[in-house]
Order: sequence, then C-alpha cells, then structure tokens
Amino acid sequence: MAKARTPKTIGNPLSFAAHTAQGGTQYIGNGLRELGAADDAPVEYYDLSFADLTQSLRKGFEDFAAMRTDVMFIVLVYPVIGLALVLFALNRDLMPLVFPAISGFALLGPVASLGLYEMSRRREAGLPAGWGDAFNVLKSPSFTPIVVLGGYLLMLFAVWMLAAFGLYNVTLGPEAPASFTALLRDVFTTSAGLTMLILGLLIGGVFAAAVLASTVVSFPMLLDRHVGLPRAVATSIEVTRRNPLVVIAWGAIVVALLAVGVLTLFIGLIVVLPVLGHATWHLYREAVVPRHAAETA
Repeated sequence: MAKARTPKTIGNPLSFAAHTAQGGTQYIGNGLRELGAADDAPVEYYDLSFADLTQSLRKGFEDFAAMRTDVMFIVLVYPVIGLALVLFALNRDLMPLVFPAISGFALLGPVASLGLYEMSRRREAGLPAGWGDAFNVLKSPSFTPIVVLGGYLLMLFAVWMLAAFGLYNVTLGPEAPASFTALLRDVFTTSAGLTMLILGLLIGGVFAAAVLASTVVSFPMLLDRHVGLPRAVATSIEVTRRNPLVVIAWGAIVVALLAVGVLTLFIGLIVVLPVLGHATWHLYREAVVPRHAAETA
C-alpha cells in the first residue's frame, strides 16, 4: 500500500520573505563568527631552511604531475588572462597598465591557487583529489575569512594599478602612448621612462612584500585549521619574522618562475602557476606544526 503523502503548501509571500531573510541573516552571522578563532590551540612552528623550499617545490611538482592541474588552469585561468591582456593592449588609455597587470599576477596568486591548496590537502590525506574537489573550498567553514582575505588582495591589486597609472602620468604621461612599441622605446631609452621603471619596481616590491608576509601560509592554514582570519594572518607574519631570509628567497623564487612563465609568451605559466600553488601548501606544512602533532608532542 502506498504511503500517504503529506501535501506541501506554499506560504504567503510575507512569510516566505521573512523565512528567506532569517536564513540569510543566519548565514551572514555564521560567516562573521567564522572571522574569529574557533580553533584556539597554540600554533607551533618549524624552523624553515632553504632545503625546505626545494622540498616544497619537489612535492608541488609531484602533485602537479599526479593531478594534471595544468589542464584546469588552461580551461579556467588562461581565458581570463588572455581577455584582460587583449583589453589592455587594444585600448591606448590602458596600454601603460599592461606590465603592472602582468606583475600583479603575483599579488593575486594566493587567491588563484585556493583550489590547488585544497587538492594538495586532500591528496596528502589520501582523499580523492580531482578537479571537482578543488571547489570544496566553497564548502569550507573558513570560506568567509578566505573571501575577506581575498578581498584584501584585490584591494591591494587595485591600489597597485592606480599607483602604476599615477606613476606613468607623472613621468611619461599624461598622453597615452602612440603604440605598444613606442611605449617600450620610451620606457627603456628616456630618462623619464627609466625613472618610471625604477620607481615602479620599488613600489611594486613594497606591495609584493606586504602580500608575501601576510599570505605565505595564511590561505593554506584557513583550509587546514579553523583558526579565523586574524590568527591565520598573524601566523603568516610570524613565519616571516622567524624565517626572513627563507621567506624572501621563496618570494624571489615565485617572482623568477612567474617571469619565466611570462617570457615564454605565458606558455610556461601552464606549469609554473599550478606547481607554485601546490608547493605553497607543502611550504605551509614545512612551516607550521600540524595540530595533531603539536597536541601529542
């Protein structure tokens, strides 16, 4: 005998709106609470060495080879990069921002690599680690802190682009370059262009240092532990304080590999971006003692 079905009714619009608003308020409230630290266990650290950087890169390449995340970057990231560069190159007013935009990849790299951290975390734990699993970041309890930290990086990127545009205006500008070739000639053969280049490198270095210190381990830690945003960033800064030369060397490696990727007409980024993303997860493991290991020590 078939079971009797209880009829479902649709509430009136006011009750539906109230229920939806209540659910949205609860979601926002939960997200705001996630910004704080639910996991208050002490954070313990390993001393980093230059050998740990090599080890992290090796493990990052192993993850890359095992999961073929280059294909994921070709499908998801490359179209965005290509459209952005075409937009900048074809618009005379935006042409001076081509190089700042390319160098800005380093500022946004931690956000672009979130799925890679998750895939490396799952592979390390012996869990399935396909491309679809990269989107488990969206289900993470720390998703709100991750979004806020990502917003901080986007803000830094926007400020960097404004600074670069302002620097161009006071050196080679305010007129837009006649062509991309003319822009390159002015940058490398005029005193104003060389001044812009040197100051741009110095200013960009300040932005890169701020990103490196605050995110070298914070994004992986948010995926791994329920620590909240302030502790994740504080941990990243502490890792930098404890190991300044090693962290600076890591930043130099990232910049050098990204430069190789760009100079190969972006083809090299197919390998460089995912390897660096996976390697960052393993660098986090080399820098911060896992919670269970710290508790049993």
